[in-house]
Amino acid sequence: MPPRFVWPNVSEKNDGANREAKRSARERLQVEREREKKREKRRRTLIVASAVVGVLGLAAVVGLIAANTDKGDGSADAGPVSAPSGATGKDALAIQTGKPEAKSTLTVWEDFRCPACKAFETNYRDTVHELEAKGLLKVDYHLVTLIDGNMGGSGSLKGANAAACAQDAGKFAEYHDVLFENQPQETSDAYGTNAKLLELAAKVPGLDTPAFRKCVEDGTHNSWVNKSFEAFRAGKFRGTPSVLLNGKDIFADQANPVTPQKLKEQVEAAAKGTGGGAASASPSASASASASASASPSKGSRTSGAGAPPASSSAAAKTSSTASGSRAGSAGTATGTSTGAGAATGTSKGAAED
Repeated sequence: MPPRFVWPNVSEKNDGANREAKRSARERLQVEREREKKREKRRRTLIVASAVVGVLGLAAVVGLIAANTDKGDGSADAGPVSAPSGATGKDALAIQTGKPEAKSTLTVWEDFRCPACKAFETNYRDTVHELEAKGLLKVDYHLVTLIDGNMGGSGSLKGANAAACAQDAGKFAEYHDVLFENQPQETSDAYGTNAKLLELAAKVPGLDTPAFRKCVEDGTHNSWVNKSFEAFRAGKFRGTPSVLLNGKDIFADQANPVTPQKLKEQVEAAAKGTGGGAASASPSASASASASASASPSKGSRTSGAGAPPASSSAAAKTSSTASGSRAGSAGTATGTSTGAGAATGTSKGAAED
């Protein structure tokens, strides 16, 4: 049989082309995988940020100043107003943490029974404490009794009084965190029992003293808490928590809320004098002039403010909302219940329901 003629190197060329095609396919697949990983990472980041802000934003909307409908504050029976040691701001209604000279001020209106307030604390606490430690941020805490009026009981009032007693002992920041970390179910009035508040005080070294116990049991600062709640109602806030950075509501823009990372960036930018989306540091403020609490420098890292009326049961319709709050590496669920009633002008009433 005569030998076949074969074009030289045809087989080698085909093999090379196949290898090149396979390598190109692998490279394209690798590139696509990397793109998918980046897309998934961005998606998870957005979900986490949206969930955190969703809890707080929803709580603010559902709150809708439920307190405006509860006019029977019972403050006449609470005794004279006694602000805790170091109270600061207008009418001494704020308890301040951080360094007074810090350029930025975070104003926080909270209720120790409020689940959405716990969600805020859980997700923002580390960032707030970090900025305080650096001397970049001070926080003015205003304590209110919204949930007592919505759900009944006295846990909001007694918890706030106990926190004010901790302020007298120079332990407010530590006890404040303990109360939120151990917050009972919203429908439970566990904080309405002094024994529970005293039990939790044992978690703060040096707080459980005879003076602190007497302050808690006597309700020394009840009238101060009541007056703070009056300021909250007068300020026409949407609910708790209401959080303002240098006078600006950080959850006002639901499309672009201030996440913990954005809070850090804005505070650091303000300290450098480069703006960063937040106004330059201003006194402790509320969303309305009538409820603003201007921060005044004082000695020590903590200062306090005065007042809020005792929460009484609200006659308005009750509404409940449940939202999930997540943070990077952890997740939490918060249920916010509040009584929705009263337009900002006070001329119309209606129940707010999500």
